Amino acid sequence: METIEFTKMHALGNDYVVINETENTVVPEDKKNPFSAEISTRRFNVGADGVIFACKSDKADVRFRIFNSDGSEAEMCGNGIRCLAKYVYDKEIVKKTTMKIETMEDIKEARLTVDDNDDVVSIEIDMGRGFFKPEEIPAIAPSGNSDVFIDEEVDVEGEKIIMSAASVGNPHAVSFTDVNIDDIDLDFYGPRIETHPAFPEKVNVHFVNIVSEGEINILTWERGAGFTYACGTGTTTCVLLGYKMGLLSNEVLAHLSGGDLNITVTEEGDELTAMMKGKAVTVYDAIMDVEL
Repeated sequence: METIEFTKMHALGNDYVVINETENTVVPEDKKNPFSAEISTRRFNVGADGVIFACKSDKADVRFRIFNSDGSEAEMCGNGIRCLAKYVYDKEIVKKTTMKIETMEDIKEARLTVDDNDDVVSIEIDMGRGFFKPEEIPAIAPSGNSDVFIDEEVDVEGEKIIMSAASVGNPHAVSFTDVNIDDIDLDFYGPRIETHPAFPEKVNVHFVNIVSEGEINILTWERGAGFTYACGTGTTTCVLLGYKMGLLSNEVLAHLSGGDLNITVTEEGDELTAMMKGKAVTVYDAIMDVEL
């Protein structure tokens, strides 16, 4: 049995087990997938939406790795990266209010707001540019369009659902709908869209009600995790798509099941980039005994 120190954290209800590997490997590489799946299993273990490893980076202040509750490794997670930023600041691993974080896709900048007690109040993440070409997501537009995946008819067991897709480092499919998201059967649509042939690497799924051009409500099914209270990359993608489609302004307040996020979009030539701002919370520090 191995004794492992960890921290339980959440960002808008998206909860994680966070482990420090900046000084040494705690969970062997070949064990990370099954370990993450086992530890994330609710009621039978710690329980979480995923496991985050804070790792040493040769390119940035810290490296971010995240594994979903099914054990698969994800490219990026907006809520998870906010938790990581607070974790490394609080643990004095990276004692900076502006830090560079290496992800599987690129390097993100995190800007922390702290109060007079040195408590992290909020974290703003430069989410970088949005990718809209189907080959960049990756996705296959049912219409055959190779430029964008916008307002496409996705066949879900005979029902045509209008969806748009984009990426900020991981794939997202978004349905801007007039149906109240509280009435949507996410357990039915979520897994079927996640594994739809239009999305060769699976996809995160979001249903969005537009309240106004500056306010939206979002319901999320996360790839590899199922229903989640919030998704940072997904919220960013929803706003980027809404802005590109002329549905939303460049500053949007997004209401998710677990709380709110603020997204700001900037046009830089032909590219759209986004900033995401929200909170992260430390729930407790603990140790676990596991077989590795």
